[in-house]
Amino acid sequence: MSKNIGIVCGEFHRIQVEKMLAFATESAKEEGLEVSKVVWVPGSMEAPLAATRLLEDEDIAGVACLGIIEKGETQHGLAMGQAVIKSLIEAQLAFDKPVGLGIIGPGAEPQHIEPRLEPHARAAVKAITHMLNT
Repeated sequence: MSKNIGIVCGEFHRIQVEKMLAFATESAKEEGLEVSKVVWVPGSMEAPLAATRLLEDEDIAGVACLGIIEKGETQHGLAMGQAVIKSLIEAQLAFDKPVGLGIIGPGAEPQHIEPRLEPHARAAVKAITHMLNT
């Protein structure tokens, strides 16, 4: 079984997601996984398509999705977050490969983002490892 994983990163919060990517890459190494592909997308809404494309690759065992959906003035973020998560669940079921969710939010407020970068990124990778071993 491949130990290669892909990581999808949302560019909208590039500085914070670059930190998440570093934590996820470090976690992958600790878990005995190799990050073989990193794909940057405009935002979390594009993550399901990028994740699906990675899951189609026979050499990819799983995908971690990293991003941030901030709280806005409307319910747009909540609706988008629900659609993104549902699509990622459907992709992992369709390909029988794990997708680790490292998207902070929806509804994240600025003061809550920084403390969540490391735990969310690491949890996404650990979810992949756990499911590969299940």
